[in-house]
Amino acid sequence: MMHKRVSTFLFLCLSFAQFLVAQETFQPRPLSLSNNAGIVYDREFTADVRLHTNGFAIGFNRGKIKTYYKTNYWQLEIGELKHPKEYRNTFDFARNGNNGSFIYGKRNNLYAVRFALGQKRYLSEKAKKKGLAVGFTYAAGPSLGILKPYQLRLIYFNDPSKPSDDVERNETYSEENSDIFTDINHIAGAAGIGKGWGEAKLRPGFHTKASLHLDWGAFDEIVKAFEVGIMFDVYTQRIPLLIPAEGNENKPYFLNLYLTLQFGKRW
Repeated sequence: MMHKRVSTFLFLCLSFAQFLVAQETFQPRPLSLSNNAGIVYDREFTADVRLHTNGFAIGFNRGKIKTYYKTNYWQLEIGELKHPKEYRNTFDFARNGNNGSFIYGKRNNLYAVRFALGQKRYLSEKAKKKGLAVGFTYAAGPSLGILKPYQLRLIYFNDPSKPSDDVERNETYSEENSDIFTDINHIAGAAGIGKGWGEAKLRPGFHTKASLHLDWGAFDEIVKAFEVGIMFDVYTQRIPLLIPAEGNENKPYFLNLYLTLQFGKRW
């Protein structure tokens, strides 16, 4: 009899403990009650800093927390996509004392503006307020590629005996200057990110991404999260990032692995 009573008592205690944990992790509704202020949130805003295999991006997210396990969000970001075979050259140009850096064979820069709708889901409950929550995210949407010509500072020699008479010009790659544009003896360096915007073109596209999401304090007021994932960008036509050459294939799609640091606030 005593053993039966003890078993019943332990069962009731365990049931009550599970009830308390459920009350801690469940988000009560409505959220407008004053006794929930500062404890339960239904919106969040975050900023992303993302490094991926061939480029980078910064973005902003606005989320609607539907349940503990699910948050719907929209995202706006801008970043740069590079060709996997790009590399930067640095050299001294002895003829006139110039020195600079440039990406040999590069024809265009590609800047991607992306808009996406996505969802974040957690895999397990977070019993402690300061615990680590593990989940995943996925998002997809349209993107707009801004194709900006990559300009070089090209030097034209007038008189080999008078370097001071040499002429330096910022130029975009073309059929007419292809020989000089790819001759390092005529290259003084890159013209700079501010050059070439007047010749920029737009390229519509689509993108999608998915990631493992790690959140320190998933429902604290301050968002502190980390993501590792994969992203895919595709455009309606090939993107000519490099001058055509053996091995320099330009494709309409980009596949990248990425790491993201995310910071923000819930309310």
